[in-house]
Amino acid sequence: MGQGERGKKAGRAVRQGEAAGVLGAASRPRAAAKAPPARVIVENVEPGIDGGRFAAKRVLGDVVTVTADVFAEGHDQLGAALCFRPADEPEWREVPMEHLVNDRWQAPFPVTRLGRWEYTVVAWVDEFSSWRRGLAKKFEAGQDVASELLEGAELLRRGADRAGDGPDASWLRERAAGLGAATEQATRVSQALAAELAACMARHPDRSRAARFDPVLRLEVERERARFGAWYEMFPRSCASEPGRHGTFEDCEARLPYIAEMGFDVLYLPPIHPIGTSFRKGKNNTPGAGPDDVGSPWAIGSPAGGHDAVDPALGTLDDFDRLVAKAREHEIEIALDIAFQCSPDHPYVTQHPEWFRRRPDGTVQYAENPPKKYQDIYPLDFESDHWEELWAELKRVVLFWIGHGVTIFRIDNPHTKPFAFWEWLIAEVRREHPETIFLAEAFTRPKVMRELAKGGFSQSYTYFTWRNTKAELTEYFTELTQTESRWYMRGNLFANTPDILHEYLQVGGRPAFEARLVLAATLGANYGIYGPPFELCVGDALPGTEEYLDSEKYQLRHWDIDRPDSLRAFIARVNEIRRENPALAHDENLRFYPVDNEQLIFYGKATPDLGNILLVVVNLDPHHPQSGWVEVPLEELGLDDRQPYQVHDLLGDARYLWHGSRNFVAVDPRGAPAHIFRLRRRIRTERDFDYFL
Repeated sequence: MGQGERGKKAGRAVRQGEAAGVLGAASRPRAAAKAPPARVIVENVEPGIDGGRFAAKRVLGDVVTVTADVFAEGHDQLGAALCFRPADEPEWREVPMEHLVNDRWQAPFPVTRLGRWEYTVVAWVDEFSSWRRGLAKKFEAGQDVASELLEGAELLRRGADRAGDGPDASWLRERAAGLGAATEQATRVSQALAAELAACMARHPDRSRAARFDPVLRLEVERERARFGAWYEMFPRSCASEPGRHGTFEDCEARLPYIAEMGFDVLYLPPIHPIGTSFRKGKNNTPGAGPDDVGSPWAIGSPAGGHDAVDPALGTLDDFDRLVAKAREHEIEIALDIAFQCSPDHPYVTQHPEWFRRRPDGTVQYAENPPKKYQDIYPLDFESDHWEELWAELKRVVLFWIGHGVTIFRIDNPHTKPFAFWEWLIAEVRREHPETIFLAEAFTRPKVMRELAKGGFSQSYTYFTWRNTKAELTEYFTELTQTESRWYMRGNLFANTPDILHEYLQVGGRPAFEARLVLAATLGANYGIYGPPFELCVGDALPGTEEYLDSEKYQLRHWDIDRPDSLRAFIARVNEIRRENPALAHDENLRFYPVDNEQLIFYGKATPDLGNILLVVVNLDPHHPQSGWVEVPLEELGLDDRQPYQVHDLLGDARYLWHGSRNFVAVDPRGAPAHIFRLRRRIRTERDFDYFL
C-alpha cells in the first residue's frame, strides 16, 4: 500500500455533523435543524507517516512544505489553510494553501524551535470566490446580472458580520450597499470584481461548514547535527601512545586534535563501561579468555558497576567529563554506545534477576545468533512481569549520561528490542531534552529498519556497505531520498564498522577506501568511518568473513596514526569540501545522472537557489582507470546550452571548461578515484572580462 493510499484510509477530513450521526438522522424523530455535512474532502496529506501514526522529521530552521488533496463535488471554488503549532501551544498558526493542479494544494510553514510540532489542513467551499467567478462569466457573456449583484451584496454583509468590529466590517458594508445601488451594472460589476474586495473577503471566509483533516499530524524537529555530520568511531582502550598499554580517557584527549584535523563532528565511543569476566571472549572471539585478554566492551557489567559506570581501566567519571569538555573545545561532540544487555557479572543479574529470561534448567538465557554464541552477554527481558521497572531504569541510564554532557547516542542492535520500548524511551527523553540524537545500529530487514526510524530514531545505519555497483547504489539511494522514506529515515553511511569489513575493502586497497569515503561523504549528509583502521586502509579479515582479523572488539591494538601512507589528509580534504558546500548538507537533493560506463557513477547535489552545485564522478573499479561521457542536466541546473561553464575539481584543484550536456571524464584510481566538481557559471563584467563564479 502506497503512502497516498494509507493516507486515504487512515486519515480523512472530519465533516461537520458526521460524528453526531447525521447520515442516520432520517430514521429518528425530527429535532432542531442541523447543518448538513461538509462538502469538502481533504485527504492524502503529506508528510503523513502511516496516516499520522508517526511523526515526520525535520531540523530547526527548515521550511516544511505540506501538500494535500482538496476537492468537492461540482464546480465551486474552494479555500484551504494549513494550520500548525508547537505541540505544547494551544493556539494554531495558519497560512493559506495554494492550488497546484488536479486538486493538489500546498503551503509551507517554518519550524522555529526544537521538539514536537502539529499540523493539519482545513478546507471549505469558498462561496464568495465561486460567486465572483460566476458573475464574471455571465457579465462577459452579455447576461443581465442584477440578481447576482444582490446575491453578492448579501455575501458581503455576511463577511462584514464575520469581521466583527474591525475596520474591514464597515468597509464591506459600504461595498455591499454599493452593489445594490442604482448605478450602471458595469460599474457595480467592476466594484464586485476588484482585487481589493477579494482580498478582504479572503481574510474573513465562511468556515461554518469547513472540513478538517484528522488525525492531527506530527513533526519532530531536531537540531542540525541530526541531519548533517561526520562521525569517527574509535576504541578508547586502543588510544595509548605506546604498544601494549591500555588506553585511557586521557589518551583520548590527546587524540582529539588528530580527529579535529580530519574534520569530524562526532567522536563515537563503543561501550565505556566495566567489562565482565565470566565467559569472557579471547582474541578473534575465541572462547576461553586468557589472563591478559580484555574482553568485549559489549559484555557490560562487573562488580565495578553497570551501565552508569566507566571501566576503571579507562579512568573515572571525572576523566570522562573532562574528555567531553575538551572535545567541545575542538567542536566535536562525544557520542556514546547504548547497548542494553549485560554480562553475567552485571549488578542487574543479582539485584534484578526478574529482568532476564530463564531456560528450563533455571540458567539465564545468553545471546545467540546461530551458529554464533555469546555466552558473555545476557539479553534483558523487555516483556517480563516487571517490564515497567526495567524500562524506567533504562531511561534513567540515558538521562544519567545526558547529565554528563552526552546528547548523541548510538543504539546497539535496537531491532532486538520492542518497537514500543524505543518509541516510549525516545519520546520520554526528548520531552526533557529535545536536543538528543539517537542513531539506530540495525542491519536487519527493511521493514524493521523503517519501523525503528518511524518510531523516533534520528538516524539509521543503512545497507550502504553492501551496495557497491552503480545499479545497486542508484536504486538504493533513490529509494532513501526520493520516496516517502525521506520524511522519516535519515541514513548514516558508515564506510566500515568494527563488525563489517566488506570484501570490496579487503581486496581493493587504498583506492577502494578512497572511493568508499567519497561515496559515503557525498551521497549522504551523515556518514562515518571506524578508525584508525579506515585511514590506515586495514583490509585483513578472518578468512571467508567480513570480520576484522585481530579485531579491537576482543583485544588491544596499537595504531601508528602518523604513517605516511595514511588517508588522513584525503579525509580532511573531503570533510573540508563538505563544510564549504551547503549542497552536501542534505539528502533529498541527490540526483543521479547518466554516464556511459558501468564502472563510473555520476550524481549531483544543489541548493534550492542553485547557488551551490556539486557534480560527483566516482570510479567504482579500484584497480583500473575508467573513462566515459557524462550527461549534465543543463536545464535542471539553470545552465544555458549556448554558454560554456567551468567545473572545478575540489579534490585535485584542476579546472575544466565544459560545453553542452555531454562531456568527457577520466578517473584513474592510482591518483584519486573520484572527481568532486563544483560547477562555476560564466560571468561577464562591464569591461567584457569573463570569469567564473
